[in-house]
Amino acid sequence: EEEVVLRCSPEEFGQFPVLERDQYVTIKEVEIAHLEDHLHVEPGEILVPLPRLEQGVPRRTFFTNMTHAIGTLIALPLVFPVLKYLMKPMFKPYDNAWFSVGNVKKVNKENVGFQFKFTRGFKEAFMPEQQIEKNIWVVKATPAVQQAVYEGNDKKFYDDKGDVIWVNKSNSPYIGYSGKCPHLGCGYKWRKTKNFPDGVFLCPCHLSIYDEAGKVIDGPAPRPLDVLPLQVDAGGEVKIIDVEYKAGVNNQIRLL
Repeated sequence: EEEVVLRCSPEEFGQFPVLERDQYVTIKEVEIAHLEDHLHVEPGEILVPLPRLEQGVPRRTFFTNMTHAIGTLIALPLVFPVLKYLMKPMFKPYDNAWFSVGNVKKVNKENVGFQFKFTRGFKEAFMPEQQIEKNIWVVKATPAVQQAVYEGNDKKFYDDKGDVIWVNKSNSPYIGYSGKCPHLGCGYKWRKTKNFPDGVFLCPCHLSIYDEAGKVIDGPAPRPLDVLPLQVDAGGEVKIIDVEYKAGVNNQIRLL
């Protein structure tokens, strides 16, 4: 007969639910030969559960990741100068050089766009320099167009440090626009149409339409045409700084 020893008083035992023997099984310790070979443990070791966050991460994987992390920390001081050298072209200052694009005598009609084409060298990162064909549009502006463009205020242009590099006077008779549409950077033209017999700037890609002051008349363009720094020297040569802004956004974000 099996003897059951209770480690409580009869009063405490009465508080427990009725013991139904058929709901319990007897567990006995049984020693299995060579079991430690299958569990990767040594006799006498005590196994405890891993923390929940570490479950499923093999020990070898943990130490491998730790080795990679330490190696990265050691190599970082050596790699940083190389990365800095390779990324330097991405953070070079803006090119604020002046380009001569043609003589102002060619712009002989008021409030009509005239296109000047020019070539400039362009170097991207460590690639060889390439010659790029570009263009700008110049308008001989009446006082009304000057007011529409500048709203009575001189337009200042800044370098990458925030210093003023040039000021377009609000009463300047000549206004230069970037040859890239502010929508997606496509090229546009000056065209006379049935609805606009005096002429408008028309981008054929997505049908953005601008008036002679560069204001958006129709289409998906998010902002007016980008005004460029422009000056006319004593000999009548039109000079511009080839500033480029990010397309597709409301505000002017300078890229070059």
